[in-house]
Amino acid sequence: MEYIDIISEKTGFFVSRKPFSLELGGELPEVAIAYRTWGALNSERNNVVLICHALTGSADADVWWPGMFGEDMGFDETRDFIVCSNVLGSCYGTTGPLSCNPLTGKHYGPGFPDVTIRDMVRLQRLLLDELGIEQVKLVVGASLGGMQVLEWGCMFPDRVRALMPMGISGRHSAWCIAQSEAQRQAIAADRNWNDGWYEPGAPPAKGLAAARMMAMCSYRSFDNFQQRFGRDKRDDTTFQAESYLRYQGEKLVRRFDANTYITLTRAMDTHDLSRGRGDYKRVLESISMPVKVLSITSDILYPKEEQEELVRYIPDCRIEYLHESYGHDAFLIQVDKVSRLVKAFRDEITAKDSSAA
Repeated sequence: MEYIDIISEKTGFFVSRKPFSLELGGELPEVAIAYRTWGALNSERNNVVLICHALTGSADADVWWPGMFGEDMGFDETRDFIVCSNVLGSCYGTTGPLSCNPLTGKHYGPGFPDVTIRDMVRLQRLLLDELGIEQVKLVVGASLGGMQVLEWGCMFPDRVRALMPMGISGRHSAWCIAQSEAQRQAIAADRNWNDGWYEPGAPPAKGLAAARMMAMCSYRSFDNFQQRFGRDKRDDTTFQAESYLRYQGEKLVRRFDANTYITLTRAMDTHDLSRGRGDYKRVLESISMPVKVLSITSDILYPKEEQEELVRYIPDCRIEYLHESYGHDAFLIQVDKVSRLVKAFRDEITAKDSSAA
């Protein structure tokens, strides 16, 4: 069963009974999509903003990105129709490893097929079709969300007006793949793992917690840990840095599933805009809509050089920097600055649409 108890009551669900083909082969006999919306479509139906969430996020963008919502902020429901859907393979309402396979009557578990970022985007497009949305003014997202943003530009350029990817590259690096694999192996080393067929009441909690602790070290930076914790201790035997990581691990275990974590990190490893499309540089050069990239200068997971590479080759592309010590997670922490940047770009696109009308 999905983590329905922590999904907002405002969540909508769309179930497609048609088989959903997957990029790497196979298909899902049916697929459910959990989504949230804010605001209303205008008469021209051209005020849609699509939010794409990161690894452990959900459709509840106002919960995990709260400082972005409000009048005259990045996501302004008085002006725009804002949509966020839970990604394919997740555990917050959209079909994933915890879902029931209608062909067997049992949950998919580790038998859930491999999915890619492109599968996630195709499912988002299916949802927008169901909602009667043909054009999206702006697609915004960071990390795994940023991968989806870039794929929107490659897969459905006729449906997207502008892109704003944050803290991401055009293809997953060996560094990121190695980080993800180490985390997956931590989960697999848990005595409860059982090749992914663990009991609902006995998940590989220690392994998943360890994976999250490892990830948190890459989501922040040396300076952030040094400034925040230094060598301070919580008690005689525990450093504050240790206590923080343990808390983050325990917190994720209460709200996330281990098979889901593995499914989504493997999907992230497939991220490569040039896969099956030809030369990487030429693929970036083919992205035709305006793009504003947000780069976090202290990000050790997706260093700024990767965002600068996007700007170097995408024709209509600019970059904004967050000069913060928080590391990769700065997009979730410095929300006032991020909100202003999103609002400025959104207003710019709106003004261009108005002048072209």
